[in-house]
Amino acid sequence: MLGNGSNINPPKRKEPEEDWMTTFADMTTLMLCFFVMLASISKVDTVLFEQVKAGVAKGIGNRNSETPVENLRQEMQEVLKSLKVEDQVGIGTDTQGVTLEMATGSFFAPGSAEFGPEAGPILGKISATLAADRYIGFQVEVQGHTDDTPIHTPQYPSNWELSAGRASAVVRYFLQAGIEPSRMKAVGLADTSPKVPNRGPNGEALEQNQEINRRVVVRIYPR
Repeated sequence: MLGNGSNINPPKRKEPEEDWMTTFADMTTLMLCFFVMLASISKVDTVLFEQVKAGVAKGIGNRNSETPVENLRQEMQEVLKSLKVEDQVGIGTDTQGVTLEMATGSFFAPGSAEFGPEAGPILGKISATLAADRYIGFQVEVQGHTDDTPIHTPQYPSNWELSAGRASAVVRYFLQAGIEPSRMKAVGLADTSPKVPNRGPNGEALEQNQEINRRVVVRIYPR
């Protein structure tokens, strides 16, 4: 029996085990490396990413998120609506940004890369929008497309030259409107990327389809 004044040391508390943190940190690092690897080999859907980011920002604190691609699409839509040329220029999006699809029959003479009278007002409004400071971070890629009808002229020996000539004509117009050349690219694709079949099952020409395939596509996407 202990007398009064005797000191009794209380039992020491056992510190909690923290070995699990090492394992957790290793797992987190591995997961981070895995997702970085996936991102490095994947092609990001810019439009979808922007929509998801805006949705998350709105759901968390009802905040607004910048949506430059959607802003450009809406502004271009208003431009086309004001010109009343929705039947000549279609607007949409792909995985990277905004697309403008121009029917070449409304912009060029047959078998030529010379602009028709209707092209100037339309290209003028489009280029003025693209030259604005708010869209200076966007790349502009112009693609020329033809149908599969062969062409043999001194200026255009094949559809490759014709499609490239039409794409280059649009790029030159944009250049004169003040868009920096480093932002632009002209691509001639001839008849290699048709929207619809040029020929029927027996090889007959489908004229309506060929008209659809003759087009110039302007792709506008963040750099």
